[in-house]
Amino acid sequence: MAEVILMPRLSDTMTEGVIAAWHKKVGDKVKKGDLLAEVETDKATMELESYKDGTLLHIGTEKGGKLQVNDLLAIIGASGEDISSLIKGGGQASEKNESPKKAEPKKETAAKSTTSNKQPTMSNESATATSAPINISKMEEVVLMPRLSDTMTEGVIAAWHKNVGDKVKKGDILAEIETDKATMELESYKNGTLLYQGAAKGEKIQVNDLLCIIGEKGKIDVDAIVAAAKGGGVQQSTADSQQQVAESSKASSEPVTEKEEDGNSSTNGRMKASPLAKKLAKEKGIDLKSVHGSGDGGRIVKADVDSFSPAAISSQQPTSSKQQATTVQQPVAKFTPTTEERFVDTPNSQMRKTIARRLGESMFAAPHFYLTMEINMDNAMSARAQMNEFSPVKISFQDMLIKACAMALRQHPAVNSSWMGDFIRTYQHIHIGSAVAVPEGLIVPVIKFADQKSFSQIAAEAKELYGKAKDKKLQPPEFSGNTFTISNLGMMDIEEFTAIINPPDSCIMAVGKIKETVVKKGEGFGVTNVMKVTMSCDHRSVDGAVGAAFLQTVKKFMENPIGMLV
Repeated sequence: MAEVILMPRLSDTMTEGVIAAWHKKVGDKVKKGDLLAEVETDKATMELESYKDGTLLHIGTEKGGKLQVNDLLAIIGASGEDISSLIKGGGQASEKNESPKKAEPKKETAAKSTTSNKQPTMSNESATATSAPINISKMEEVVLMPRLSDTMTEGVIAAWHKNVGDKVKKGDILAEIETDKATMELESYKNGTLLYQGAAKGEKIQVNDLLCIIGEKGKIDVDAIVAAAKGGGVQQSTADSQQQVAESSKASSEPVTEKEEDGNSSTNGRMKASPLAKKLAKEKGIDLKSVHGSGDGGRIVKADVDSFSPAAISSQQPTSSKQQATTVQQPVAKFTPTTEERFVDTPNSQMRKTIARRLGESMFAAPHFYLTMEINMDNAMSARAQMNEFSPVKISFQDMLIKACAMALRQHPAVNSSWMGDFIRTYQHIHIGSAVAVPEGLIVPVIKFADQKSFSQIAAEAKELYGKAKDKKLQPPEFSGNTFTISNLGMMDIEEFTAIINPPDSCIMAVGKIKETVVKKGEGFGVTNVMKVTMSCDHRSVDGAVGAAFLQTVKKFMENPIGMLV
């Protein structure tokens, strides 16, 4: 009997997937464990394997198409088997909140097409037939705004790399989209001509709204597609489309000689550089106009920025310094205030919006209370110095805290829990999240099974995860599944602070700097090193006495690190 394969939830927050590639075609024999397709999720491109033997009878969408979680992805069964009952009804997802581990036959889940190997395309006849509704989500020519991160609801057009009327090849960069996590490049998955842009640079587009149309000029009705996307009439869409083409034609006809002189890696006045190269250049204070690109078409990549030598800039430094010295010797100009007060409004990035929403929900949904404790770090400092003499990787105080908290959670399982509404979930495993600040906000890599790992293993894994976080290369399993979180601002000279609980945890520990303090020792006085920690607790699942007992155990381990080795 034929079985339906639904789009699986490949990450804890995934809502839809994009087919990056099919490894099997309709009619191919499939064995259990064979690679069916590559699915681009909100964080990574994942491989999807078949869980049964048979013949691939139907696919839910072609390469580049999008499917919601639990939409019909494929049907596998016996060759020649009748599957018409499984693929009728539009392929709508049945239970959006479910995350099935394997597909089960569901007659209510079906595909739009009644053929097994052909996606519907926009023809002249279907485009002009205004009496029938147009489903743009299944058209090859239509590119919808993809969901490029787990919490993305809209994207901002950072830049267009193609104008209306330009020829587009498969793999060409169409646009740069700013999400709540990063600015990402969107590539074309087909050849054709860019016939329509859904928004101009700087404008926002909701996920699954019309981003652009790529096809053969004159063979599809762009107006009908735009009208269907906007839910309006064809006449209004026609005016919008004509205006879009006119504006783009005008822009493309303007001289660009002056802008092209800005650098050897610019096109139409715009620097050709990868988002990572731009980020690194900004951090290092490097002007991209001075960097020679080694990528395709002179595009600047990360390696170009890393290898850039600012010798030419440095040679001009003495003149600049001399000018500054001359300026200092001049009389101080009389202060003249501006005639009016001024300010600048900076739109929130997608990541900043998500942080505001999630932490706001946590702060106002979970009744927080706070426990602060002072820990003597003399023995920890001595033990760390001795361990680093033998460890293959440098062990930090944060690594020691991760180990101490993990072992304390084993003794106080009530802290290793989540409030689930009608019940409290107590985890048997211990996964410690370690908050990392990135330029766009905050992300929490997770050290899994931390109580079972040595100091060196924790240090090596943490170092790798922190590097991935800063390069925006963390995969979903690496920043999800935390059962307890640590936020450390000691390296930034902060003595004490409180943190907002990181869902689904019940607690988060805020760590301050190690500070020298004068204390009474015997007959006189001496200096000791202390560190303050403050734990934020969700009072629904963790009581004050439980949290205090947990902190006492952490204090015992940190003040006597030998206890974590026996």
